[in-house]
Amino acid sequence: MEALHRLSFRLLPISLAERCLLTASTTTTLSHAPTSLFKAANSLFNGNLTTTSKSFSSASTRRVAKAGWFLGLGDNKKLSLPDIVKAGDPVLHEPAQEVNPDEIRSERIQKIIDDMIKVMRKAPGVGLAAPQIGIPLRIIVLEDTTEYISYAPKEEIKAQDRRPFDLLVILNPKLEKRSNKTALFFEGCLSVDGFRAVVERYLDVEVTGLDRNGEAIKINASGWQARILQHECDHLDGTVYVDKMVPRTFRTVENLDLPLAQGCPKLGPR
Repeated sequence: MEALHRLSFRLLPISLAERCLLTASTTTTLSHAPTSLFKAANSLFNGNLTTTSKSFSSASTRRVAKAGWFLGLGDNKKLSLPDIVKAGDPVLHEPAQEVNPDEIRSERIQKIIDDMIKVMRKAPGVGLAAPQIGIPLRIIVLEDTTEYISYAPKEEIKAQDRRPFDLLVILNPKLEKRSNKTALFFEGCLSVDGFRAVVERYLDVEVTGLDRNGEAIKINASGWQARILQHECDHLDGTVYVDKMVPRTFRTVENLDLPLAQGCPKLGPR
């Protein structure tokens, strides 16, 4: 089996809970982690967390402390934020409406944008569309940071052509491909949490639209950023990534590193 079949490509930053789930059968586990971490991980993955060892190294403990914010640990502030809408809700499966440019600077639209950014970062995710918080407007936010990327293996980062980029807020985005080159990688979604599937995406795209101040914006993106943009723009058209997935690649995060079924295309650029 090709090495790329073993890599875990996703549109979500790898959380410590996920990594422990993916490696529980061969590595040290969270048996000595704080109880709050256990509860958070169990909640995140519907109680599927299992332990196979009673040892937890000091290095792993430091990693828990460093990654704690991914699971919402260490922050007792109760933020009143919208919930992430899950697959099946009609708002995720119907086209969103364009934002009136004259209303972009309004308090209502600015609050929607602020809420989207907070929800995306709290999740955490690298992108979010307004329909994912129940609002049928054509607004997307995305961000990939050095810290997010540091939790992924180096070979994965290279294969994804993944680089950090600052927060982007785009209203009424229009996406065009810049080449016919495509790649097949696993994707995840905050609205279909706990699962992944392979999706073919263009490697180079251009997105035009308006920023949160109503000014024209244009982004030329490649690699992983291009994939995020396509994923989020799909949400605005009522499309979830599973609508475009390669058949027989859908799986739980626990099975992410297992080989693809016979006959599935190889991961990577085509």
